[in-house]
Amino acid sequence: MTDSSALDPEDRKIVTLARSARARNGVPEGAAVRDETGRTYVAGTVELPSLRLSALRTAVAMAVASGAKSLEAAAVVSDAEGVSEEDRAAVLDLGGPGTPVLVAGPDGAVSGVVAAG
Repeated sequence: MTDSSALDPEDRKIVTLARSARARNGVPEGAAVRDETGRTYVAGTVELPSLRLSALRTAVAMAVASGAKSLEAAAVVSDAEGVSEEDRAAVLDLGGPGTPVLVAGPDGAVSGVVAAG
């Protein structure tokens, strides 16, 4: 378990944004990513009859659609214990193999950090 207070302030910010998106929208996951310029993109799980996306893939898609060229970090808040291979692949595509993905529970406590690649 990672002490959230020991996180870099910018990493703590994306965890907080991801947690807020999850709570505000009442969805299973919230996610946030930070691009190479420091801009953040926040999303929740998308569950439509014709479209299902995890919060993290949605946040990456929002970054791409907004012109981001790279990612510095990502965070996902969920009841799940880890990050799916598909979610890590989306972060990898834009951020590269060393991009950290912070994994936190609904309370915002970071349980781990995994590399995208």
